[in-house]
This record gives sequence, structure tokens and C-alpha cells, in this order.
Amino acid sequence: MSNHALNPAEAAAVPMHAASTPRRWLRTLDRGLIALVEVCAAALLALEIVVMLAGVVSRYVLHQPLVWSDELAGILFLWLAMLGAVLALRRGEHMRMTALVSRLSPQRRAFVDTLAIAASIALLALLIVPAYDYAAGEAAIVTPALQISNAWRALALPIGAALMLLVGLIRLAQVSRARDVVVVLAIAALLAVVCVFAGPWFQTLGKLNLVIFFVGVVAIGIFTGVPIGFSFALATFGYLGLSTFTPLEVVVGRMDEGMSHLVLLAVPLFVFLGLLIEMTGMARAMIEFLASLVGHVHGGLSFVLIGAMYLVSGISGSKVADMAAIAPVLFPEMKKRGASEGDLVALLATTGAQSETIPPSIVLITIGSVTGLSISALFTAGMLPGAVLALILCVVVWWRYRKEDLSGAQRFTKQQIGRLFIVSLPALALPFVIRMAVVEGVATATEVSTIGIAYSMLIGLLVYRRFEWRRLGRMLVDAATLSGAILFIIGCATAMAWALTQSGFSQDLAQLMGSMPGGAYGFLAVSIVVFVMLGSVLEGIPAIVLFGPLLFPIARLAGVHEVHYAIVVILSMGVGLFSPPFGVGYYSACAISKVNPDAGIRPIVGYMGALILGLLLVAAIPWISIGFL
Repeated sequence: MSNHALNPAEAAAVPMHAASTPRRWLRTLDRGLIALVEVCAAALLALEIVVMLAGVVSRYVLHQPLVWSDELAGILFLWLAMLGAVLALRRGEHMRMTALVSRLSPQRRAFVDTLAIAASIALLALLIVPAYDYAAGEAAIVTPALQISNAWRALALPIGAALMLLVGLIRLAQVSRARDVVVVLAIAALLAVVCVFAGPWFQTLGKLNLVIFFVGVVAIGIFTGVPIGFSFALATFGYLGLSTFTPLEVVVGRMDEGMSHLVLLAVPLFVFLGLLIEMTGMARAMIEFLASLVGHVHGGLSFVLIGAMYLVSGISGSKVADMAAIAPVLFPEMKKRGASEGDLVALLATTGAQSETIPPSIVLITIGSVTGLSISALFTAGMLPGAVLALILCVVVWWRYRKEDLSGAQRFTKQQIGRLFIVSLPALALPFVIRMAVVEGVATATEVSTIGIAYSMLIGLLVYRRFEWRRLGRMLVDAATLSGAILFIIGCATAMAWALTQSGFSQDLAQLMGSMPGGAYGFLAVSIVVFVMLGSVLEGIPAIVLFGPLLFPIARLAGVHEVHYAIVVILSMGVGLFSPPFGVGYYSACAISKVNPDAGIRPIVGYMGALILGLLLVAAIPWISIGFL
């Protein structure tokens, strides 16, 4: 796999021959367009930070809430997500699988890469008109606080799609061979003709269309190197456009809903916070102290990664944001100590799944709200299962690193450890500052990242005396780009989830699971399998909202304690969400770590095996979940 969707070096062995003047024009247009988008994206992210921080200060310091701050932040966020997706397309940072493509000959790989670019362009061409229609429909809606048309926010979708389309066309002209482009255009024309004439036939296939589009089209797209989010969206557009009479702007609305979820506002802010921690020297101070404690132990820093994900999990309400806050701090030092990139990203993804039930998890809150379960009971129930899975992962880490060469590892004296602890104390306090802000109600899960940013800036300026102002602009652009790649996948997956629900798949699934033999344990076994598969294509919140009200009454009738069932369901979805090749969370971990997804495929097998073993243990022993209720 690779996270380079449109890499010129991979796209073609021989660039398209063109006159020098048109090529110069293309380069000039490309550079000018991207420079403009970078400036806008960086400004939006900086303004996002200021607005959200101002909301916190006004509410809790000045006791005069800014009623419009969350609304403005939401408007800015959709624009930030779409412009970030444009930059991700230009940089080749949309996640895609290249395990099969990389094995082809250079000539064939060039053709397949051209095909992937063309598929992305085709999706964007399909998206623009429905996105414009959706934005036009939003024009009649007035926002409650700012009293402006919601079209100002919704226009981010068609404009972002148009910019991505332009970037895609430029890349196609710059890196693809002329004969490959001609062949791809012929294939596209043939497919278009087939779709036009086969539309009535698809409408007679019923549920078989689910297999054709959500298994066949998605699999073909992913394995031929089409970016993951684009593959999801192409399948959704194809299913709804050919087999139903659903207006395609509805798909855009679901994408908007997926990308605009309030919790996801924390993603770009935590990505930026991770970059800020590294730049201010807080990461170095923290790593030096942690290394003094466990650096001489086999797999020591891997234990730190597992513990850190357990401690900070749920602070932001987004697993992507949690990983973004930790990976930039630990990974550089772990790489220096000899850890492979593949093992690091595999462990990061696995710890993301392991800590899904740690409060204050937004998934726990959601499952409580849609099923009527006590949220405090869910919070209590989620701690021990997460600890059990963490201990099992630690065993795997110990086994993998048991023969690690520690001859060069330094052992620190108590005095040295104490000195490093004092130096690192301001950095180590950051997770506790963030968690205290959430627990004490000083800030929401969305706003708390801005507190971390403000705290890190002050510590960098006043304590560590290290703050490189010239790097801020590039850090803002990098954070926006990474966030755009992640959020576009989530938006496309949300639209796909909605299409699956509208097809009646969820009701059929509930009936099938309810008829399974085996009593409580049989129902739990089927639930684990089903929710692992669902988790690979759905975010936790959409899946819980869709399937929770249907399946929890069945669990009660089967004799399964509802709180215990909630924990099993969440952990099962976590396993699916972070498992390649379809798990979106795995690609998010790779994007945050800036690691080729191919590198983590082999190492993650052992970690996921241990995680599944822990999941089965939690499912088989209800006391682990409900023993302290």
C-alpha cells in the first residue's frame, strides 16, 4: 500500500510529451493554485484556533459566552476539510493500496496509476453538480447565531470538488503518457455507455446490487490503487445512481454530515498540537524522561505508546485525534532506537482499537444516548476491558522485542531520572491539563485541543525557550493537508453507511442475527463477526446510531447484559476499524505516522491476533465489563 495517490514518480515511466510552453503554463497554474489554497487553508486553521480559544476564554474567564463561536467554527471547518483534501490530492496524501500495483512492471504500473487518477477525476466530475445543488438547497437555511445563509458553509463542497478536479486534471496532463490517457478515456466511455443501458437491469437485481457495488466496485477500486475514500464514494454513487431513484445530492449531504461532525473539529487541532509539541521541545523533554525509565527494557518505548494511548484516549472524542497527539511525540525517538516503521504504525493502529472503550469516549456517550443505557455505567465498564487488552498487547511487545540488542542502552541513575523528570514536568503535565479541562467542564472535547495548543505555546516560549516562528505557516499547511485526507475518507464512508442503511441491509442483518442458535454466547459470537466487518467500513458513531436500537433489544432477549454487549460491540468495531485492508482507522494511523501502509501489514497481524484474543476473553467473561457496576 501507499499513501501517495498521485505521485509523479510512480505514475508514469515516461511523461506525456508536450510543447514546452503549455507545460510551463501548467506548472505555473499548478504552483499558483496550490500556493493560494495553502494560504487559505493555513489562515482557516489559525482562525479556527483563535475562534475556539476565544470561546473558551469568554465562557469561563469573562463569563460572557460567545454564542456564535461553535457555529463559526463549524463553517470554517468544512472549508478547511475540503481545502485540506485539495492539498492532499496535490501532494498524493490520500490513502490508497498499492500492494498489487507495486508488483507490476513499470509500463503496466504507469497505466494503472493513470487509471487511478482518471477514476478520481470521474468521481469529482460526478460530485460537482450534486454538491452545487446541495449548496443551493442550503441557501434557504439561516444559521441560528450568525443569521447568515448556510450556503456560505455548504459552498465548500462544490468549490472544493472543483478545485480537486482541476488538480487531478493537471496531474493527469503532467505525469501520464498520452497513449495511457487515450486508453483510459476509451474505457471510461465504454463504462458510461454500459451504465446508461444497464440502469434498468440493475434496478431488477435488488439486494444483489449491494454485493456488486459495495463489495465488487470497492474491492476493484482499492486493489487497483484508487484512493480509499474515492473508492467508497464511487461505489455509493454507482449504487444510488444505477439501482435507485435517490437524488445524488443526498449523498453529498451525508458526506457533509460525516465531515462536519462536531467531534472531528478536534482532528486538525490535535494534528497541529502534535507538530507544536515537537517544535517547542516538549516532545524531546518528555521522551528523554520516559526513556530514562524504560529505555533499557526490551520494547520499552512500545510500552510507553500503549500506556499513552490508554491515558489520553477519549480526551478529544476522536481516535484519529488521539493518535495525532501521541505519534509525533514518540515515533521519532522510537525510530532512532531501531524500531521499524511498520511495527510502529501497526502498534499505533492496534492501540487505537484497544482504547475505544476508555472514557470519556464519544462512542460510549453515543451508544448510551441511542440505547438508553446509563452513560456513567458505560464509563465504569469501559476501563477494565481496555486495561486487559493493553496488558495482552504488552505481552506481544515483550515477545517481539525479547531479543532486542540493549548493549547500547543507557541506564540512568536516580539523580539523573529526577533531573529529567523536573525538566519534563511541564510537558508531562499536558495530558493531565487537557483531561482536567474536560472533566471539570472548562472546555468541550472539541475545544480542549485549543487549550493544549495555548499551553504548549506558553511552555515553549517561557519554559523551554524554543519557538520557531518561521515554521508555523508550514505546520498549519501540513496539519490542514493531513486532516483533509482523513476527513474526506470519513465523509465518503459515512455516505456509504447511509446507502447501506437505506437498502434495508441493517434490518435484514438484525433479523439474521436474532435467529442464530447458541443462546447468549452464540449471539455474542455472531455480533463480534458482524461488527468487525461493519467497523472496517463505518465509523463507530454511524454504526452505533444505525444498528444499536435494532440489536440491543435482541441482546436483552438472548440473555446478554446490555452494558456488557455495548463493550463487546465497541471493541469489535474497533478491531474492524483499524484492520487492513479496508479499515479506515488503519489508513488514518498511517497518514498520521507518515508511514507507507504496506509496511504495517505484516507486523499488525500479530497485534490484531492478540487483540482478538483479548476481545474473546472480554466477551466470554462478563465480569470484566460489569464486575464494578
